[in-house]
Amino acid sequence: MINCGLIIPTLNAGAQFRTLLEQIAAQSLPTKKLIVDSESSDDTASLAKKSGLEVLTIPRKNFNHGATRQLALEILLEREPLDVIIFLTQDVLLREDDSLAKLVKIFGEDSTVGLSYGRQLPHANATNEAKFLRAFNYPEDSQLRSFDDRKIFGLKTAFASNSFAAYRAGALKDVGGFPSHVPLCEDMYVAAKMLLAGWKIFYAAEAQVFHSHNYTAAQEFRRYVEIGKFHAQEPWIRETFGSAEGAGKKFVLMKLAALAKKNPVDCFGAIFRDAAKFFGYRLGRLMFN
Repeated sequence: MINCGLIIPTLNAGAQFRTLLEQIAAQSLPTKKLIVDSESSDDTASLAKKSGLEVLTIPRKNFNHGATRQLALEILLEREPLDVIIFLTQDVLLREDDSLAKLVKIFGEDSTVGLSYGRQLPHANATNEAKFLRAFNYPEDSQLRSFDDRKIFGLKTAFASNSFAAYRAGALKDVGGFPSHVPLCEDMYVAAKMLLAGWKIFYAAEAQVFHSHNYTAAQEFRRYVEIGKFHAQEPWIRETFGSAEGAGKKFVLMKLAALAKKNPVDCFGAIFRDAAKFFGYRLGRLMFN
């Protein structure tokens, strides 16, 4: 039996969080659960407590994507030895009662795997653009990637998402855990470190959650400013695995072609949002430099 922990950072999770808590309670995989709440002003923390989950409250100003996850990780590991730590975000919905079990199954089968992340399906209200993004990043077939695969997949070799991911505790320790100094993309940072250290990354397509966003151009701009800062701050990732720009161009062309087939009108909004991403990313790179 693999001993697992489950960590979810929260902030005003909203009505959907109640459904997620019910789904977590129904999971076939037993886990030690910890919610790290950044002073929610709604009933997020109280709902989690009523569901039997431990809640750690931290000052909202202290939240950091990497440091907060590392804090929660250390708290769980101080209490008892755990083999695997699962991370979710508050806005996912688990598709099946064994979604978590399917996510961590690979750790019992392959001792070289340090990170497993699952398939993200679009929510019911997802736009055609959001649906394409999920299909592009989370295909139907599982995949095992090692450092050598960077020659094939480039930057995508180090792709992962902490919205639905599991880490071997020993592998996390091996690479120093989650970073506290990056604004975003702590999952890619750790994935890249693991690949460099000889660990493998597994994409578990059978482990599934619903998770998608219908971002506005302004939201995309702000996100990509932070992503740009990350890539400027950690140039070793681009130098080792390849540039984000090349993969981005291919993605945009594929997306526009797919949208044109379904609803050509969607292309106009997509182009506007892609422009926001591009300028946000470039600005982020310049701001850090």
